[in-house]
Amino acid sequence: MRIRIAHATTYRYTAPPGSVTQTLRLTPRNFDSQYVVDWRIELSQDCQLTPHQDAFGNVTHTFTAVGPFDELRIGVEGLVDTQDTHGVVTGTVERFPPSLFLRTTSLTEPDDAIITLAEASRSAGGDTLAVLHRLMATLYGEITFDTDPTHPATTAAEAYGLRRGVCQDIAHIFIAAARHLDVPARYVSGYFHRADGVTDQEAGHAWAEVFVEGLGWVAFDPTNGISATDAHVRVAIGLDYLGAAPIRGMQYGGGGETMNVAVAVEQARHQFQS
Repeated sequence: MRIRIAHATTYRYTAPPGSVTQTLRLTPRNFDSQYVVDWRIELSQDCQLTPHQDAFGNVTHTFTAVGPFDELRIGVEGLVDTQDTHGVVTGTVERFPPSLFLRTTSLTEPDDAIITLAEASRSAGGDTLAVLHRLMATLYGEITFDTDPTHPATTAAEAYGLRRGVCQDIAHIFIAAARHLDVPARYVSGYFHRADGVTDQEAGHAWAEVFVEGLGWVAFDPTNGISATDAHVRVAIGLDYLGAAPIRGMQYGGGGETMNVAVAVEQARHQFQS
């Protein structure tokens, strides 16, 4: 599938800041089932955009915009070709052994309820894949997608207690449960092409990848109850949301800020040149 993505984040300030420094994880990489045809970043302020790779191999860009200004817009747009591999992820940049992704973080610490969830998935029997599919199906059935009660600092335990949350929360719960089962699991940020024809979205998407012995990394999207398909565009990974957040940074001086995010994800026609 060829997927066209446009993602704009706009900050507005009540008083102009002296400067704003941001790190962007908004650029996807090529791997065996994903090819970036075209991708570009545009900033509303004139400043240098410096590319790097972080510890996980994610493509990052850092900039400092010097004020004063009342508004800062960060836009990305591009085309990505994807293939459906039934969730199996190969050819990615791997800087660490899978065992690193057994490490618990403050956002993915399992409480008694998540441990009970994980043990119930294991007690029904089957191999690792069967257990993980059972875990995903349970979360898909139990958790209501709701943008109101949670925020970026909401933990997996808090979200599971509410039985409500967004894709970030549901991915964190799945990761916490998988790690309790001694299965390496990591957070993935990216985009998702919806099959219902809806292209305009309020944010990007998030899911999880787990390491299965003999198979490698496999992507599970518990928000949608499916393994990742060619509808998923993979951008960044981390131990949790903080390691794969699309934008993180700080503001120096000025007043408060408001943020607006607009994402459009649609299927694009392939154009072949003679």
